[in-house]
Amino acid sequence: MSLQMKLTAITLDCPDPEALAAFYQQATGLEPHPESNGDFAGLKGDDGLFIGFQRVDGYRAPSWPDQTVPQQLHLDFAVDDLDGAEALLLKLGAAKPEHQPGDDRWRVLTDPAGHPFCLTRRPI
Repeated sequence: MSLQMKLTAITLDCPDPEALAAFYQQATGLEPHPESNGDFAGLKGDDGLFIGFQRVDGYRAPSWPDQTVPQQLHLDFAVDDLDGAEALLLKLGAAKPEHQPGDDRWRVLTDPAGHPFCLTRRPI
């Protein structure tokens, strides 16, 4: 017997759920979840995927690539234009760490709460 599971939600710890949800909403176009409040915010996609953002008192941002505060997870986003997507995300509040292990194959950025995420080229 095999267990079949479908990923339906990812929740990120952060100091300001509404601000982080606004960043990802602008970056992805996902719709805000109507039950968001000051301690929790969420975005939902047409495919059922839910990205949540929960307030954590004393939140400490990951220190990638240093593991003093581990990243614990990261998100990958496929894009058609690495340079264009990077420029837009930096304008929205992302940061680009100096350490970039992917050369021209992918880019590592951090969201406004410090979570690392990657931009990869969408397969042709």
